[in-house]
Amino acid sequence: MSPRSTRSAGRTRRTAPARSAAVAAVATAAVVLAGCSTGGDDSGAAVAVRQDASPLHGTAIQNPYPLPAQQFTDTAGKTFVPASDAEAPVTLVFFGYTHCPDVCNVVLANVASALRRADKQVRDRTQLLFVTTDPQRDTDEVVRGYLDRFDPAFVGLRAPVAMMKAAAASLHIAYDGTSKAAGGGYEVNHGTQVTGFRRGQAAVIWSAETPVADLRADLAELARS
Repeated sequence: MSPRSTRSAGRTRRTAPARSAAVAAVATAAVVLAGCSTGGDDSGAAVAVRQDASPLHGTAIQNPYPLPAQQFTDTAGKTFVPASDAEAPVTLVFFGYTHCPDVCNVVLANVASALRRADKQVRDRTQLLFVTTDPQRDTDEVVRGYLDRFDPAFVGLRAPVAMMKAAAASLHIAYDGTSKAAGGGYEVNHGTQVTGFRRGQAAVIWSAETPVADLRADLAELARS
């Protein structure tokens, strides 16, 4: 399969003092609140980084970890294991759901915009994996229709909740189940960061607030590394 055919992770924008201070920043790698809004880290996981040593605008990961090894199915019903089936040199992983009232839409729109503005070589070397945190409502058809609004090349993945939760935990992404929505139904509480992988190893975390220009610059950096 061709890579293109088919919250908070800490403040992502670095000030000049942060780049020159040579101090380690601690990026909380999971955020949770109803409706995918900014919340606290309930996973107990943190990733130590040296912002001054990284050319990335996002939060650079000092101790890389691999893509999830859990088995999913994509929107065509085919088995997809990110650790072995993600073919792009740069793989982005985002956990969300189609009924998300706010942040999920913003994150996907920003990534899609960054890719549209990127050079063709960067686009061809980058693949986004969208893992639904709401497999009960997010059928293959629903996920495909949702992702096509942003970028038809985005890959949608589904798995039972237990397996999805294990995959999220392997990336230090929190998942706190469901809560009642004010207007009825339910919302899914999950981390909202995007994790960027370079050749299968986590390299950077972007928060939901990361500007499109920063995403675009970081994608170019990852793609040429």
